[in-house]
This record gives sequence, structure tokens and C-alpha cells, in this order.
Amino acid sequence: MIKFENTEVMGWEAAIRGMRNPKNSWEKSYSCFEKCRECSKIMSCDIADDNDYHIGSTDIDLMRRLAAGGPVHAKYRRMITVYVDITAPLYWWKEFDTYRVGVEKNSCSTMHKIHAKEFTIDDFSHEHLDGVSRDMFMQNDNDQPYFFCSFEDMLYIQIETLNRARKLYLETKDKKYWWQMIQLLPSSYNQKRTVMCNYEVLAHIYQDRKEHRLDEWAEHEPVNITNGEKVVRTISNQHQGFCDWIKTLPYSELITGGR
Repeated sequence: MIKFENTEVMGWEAAIRGMRNPKNSWEKSYSCFEKCRECSKIMSCDIADDNDYHIGSTDIDLMRRLAAGGPVHAKYRRMITVYVDITAPLYWWKEFDTYRVGVEKNSCSTMHKIHAKEFTIDDFSHEHLDGVSRDMFMQNDNDQPYFFCSFEDMLYIQIETLNRARKLYLETKDKKYWWQMIQLLPSSYNQKRTVMCNYEVLAHIYQDRKEHRLDEWAEHEPVNITNGEKVVRTISNQHQGFCDWIKTLPYSELITGGR
């Protein structure tokens, strides 16, 4: 499970201005914060996120061509900044933490707030846990059943154990019960972090992770949903991966290389 909230993209004006510095071609830029009549007669404009910042067709064309040339030419991508709140399991954050250059994160504290609320199943990523199959726990050396439990049941047992440790910690303030929560906490536990990065970092991540085996990373096939007579191509929010989220950003082709 992965969830994205409060996405903000900014820095377009400075990025475009800097992009045109090498050839002193500022006069060819038709991007602005307010779409004026003279400009709209000459150039078609589109909108980014910086308070209705309009990107002119000459600028987006140059941005696409530079992006096609790779990081050496697309230096402007480093100046387009993205902020987003991400809720994801600890096993995913462990992989995301390999990206340190150009990335900043502020997380909810497990050390300080692990006991703040009762644990529930929704605090964990569990969409792939099998609640039916008990094959792994049904046989011993004598081919006899010895432990009647599904994979999903195991998570519920862990949650009950964590809640028992939490209750004892709140009642006694004995740190040994706090340690039980810390050391028994599964890597499927979902944590929220506020992340700051830029389009260049996202271009690197997209190429690295778009075919990853984890749902939280990989691209997913859009689903056909019929809306009256119109068929809408969409992606389920429940299984949307990080690379799917990238494609929802303004001018995501500057990151992915698509159109």
C-alpha cells in the first residue's frame, strides 16, 4: 500500500529562465504568470502549478528536447521542486532511503509516538496476505497438523501482541514493554513522511524502479471504467505505485521521456 497526499510542484519560472541562460534566448520565452492577450494571439499556453503559471509552447518544446538529451542537458529539472506526503510501509521506505542526493524527508516518529494509538489492521500493508491458505503451518515431520493459522492470521496475532505491550507500557511506564513494540513491529507498518525532491531525482527513480516487483514502486496497467458511453482509462488508487504517481505530475514526460 502507498498513498500520496498534498502534492505541490513549484519552481517553473526560475527553471525556465535558467534553461535559457546558456544561449541568452530569454526573448523566445512565452511563459508567464498571467496569460496576456498579446501572448495568447501568438503562442498557445498551458498551465503548471505555480499560481497558474502558464508555460509557452516554445518553452515546453525546448524542455522536452533537453530532457531527451539526458541529465547533462536537462539541468533545469533540478530546479523544479516537488513536495508530497507519502504513507508507505517500512519495507518500501527502506528502499526509498537509498535516494539521498536531492531528497529531504521528515517522518512521523516511531520512537516517540509508537504508543500514541491502538494498532489496527489498517496501520499495516496487508493487501497480499493470504487469509485462506494454511499449508505452510499444517504439517510437521509426522505429516500431522500442528498449527492452524493463515498468513493473515499471523499479522492479527502480531497486532494483538503489540496492543498488549502498548497497554502494559501505558499502565506501568516500564520501558521493557516499549521495547517489545519496537522490536516486534513488522516492516509492513505504514509510516507517513513529507518528502521534498525535484524532477531530476524523479527521472532517476523512474528509470530505476518502473519495473520493480513491489506494487509500491512499479507502474500498473490502467483499468477501463465505463462512465456512461465513455470509457475512462484510470489507475486504482489502492494499488497506485510511485511511478504511477510520477505520471500524474505536470509535464511528467520531462521525467519519463513519454509524451
